[in-house]
Amino acid sequence: MREIFQLLKRGNKSAMLAAIINTVISIIKGTAYMFTGNVAMFAETMHSLGDAANQFFVFVGSALSKKAPTEKFPNGFGRLVNLVLLGAVLIVGIMAFETIREGWHHVIHPTKSDGFIINIIVLGVSTLLETFVLFKAMREILHDLDIEASGTNVFVKTFANLGRAKPATKLVFMEDLVATLGGLLAIIAVVLSHFTKFHQLEGIASMLIGAMMFFVVGKVFLDNAAGVIGQADEEMEDKIGALVMTDPDVLDIQGITVIKEGEDLHVELEIEVDPKLTVAEADDIKDRLEEKIMAEKGVVDVTIEFDEEDGVMTWQNRNEPDAN
Repeated sequence: MREIFQLLKRGNKSAMLAAIINTVISIIKGTAYMFTGNVAMFAETMHSLGDAANQFFVFVGSALSKKAPTEKFPNGFGRLVNLVLLGAVLIVGIMAFETIREGWHHVIHPTKSDGFIINIIVLGVSTLLETFVLFKAMREILHDLDIEASGTNVFVKTFANLGRAKPATKLVFMEDLVATLGGLLAIIAVVLSHFTKFHQLEGIASMLIGAMMFFVVGKVFLDNAAGVIGQADEEMEDKIGALVMTDPDVLDIQGITVIKEGEDLHVELEIEVDPKLTVAEADDIKDRLEEKIMAEKGVVDVTIEFDEEDGVMTWQNRNEPDAN
């Protein structure tokens, strides 16, 4: 039990913060829906409820994935966060279906909603809170990647580097981005419906919010399915390859593989060296390269194999344009 509490302390903080805030938001929205019967508010309630449950599971999964390797699981538990996220998106998928179904029902059978002022206040406050969580997730993504940014650059650099974000933080970002956009969409629908008497707009907004939720489901599912299988990190392969080639005793790289397991990176490297080197000299090269590679963020283990020089520059041929 003590080990579990220690692991939970290392869980993704953005996910925990988002889960708490979305739980509060879903209660407020649900209460408002009970009094007003506004279908756009129902959509937002389902959205926030799904996000809260989802992000709580993400927090737990990110914490448990940091458990140290055991004799039975020597590669560690890094992929556990991907498995948890695959299960978590099912919750969002169910909520998205219910949101679209309720929205369609309102389009076919439109009814006038009550409590216009209540709806606007609740949606406005909720959207501000969602925006706060979204900004925190952006900050964490940039912090994890050691990227400095301020002002509008936070948004620009977050979107530019989203593919390199940790799975848990990326999910929080995507969910709260959709939640913020959904809140704004719901506000617009409530206002237009109230002043134009076109009450189907609330149902249309509900369906659009559900569609955005399905987009998150699809994106997160594909990303984490690749993580469960064992996806290669090509960008890190290039970075580590360039780092290795700066060593004066490395003549070429026969092969390099960087496998992502959750937030962990496992590096396998085969290098070419001078066949005249002694075992002691080769061991020094191995220790030197391991120290450099392990200093890279996310790398948890390195396996290095040696081969004699074959006279063909494999690494350069792979990364440089064809001279012909």
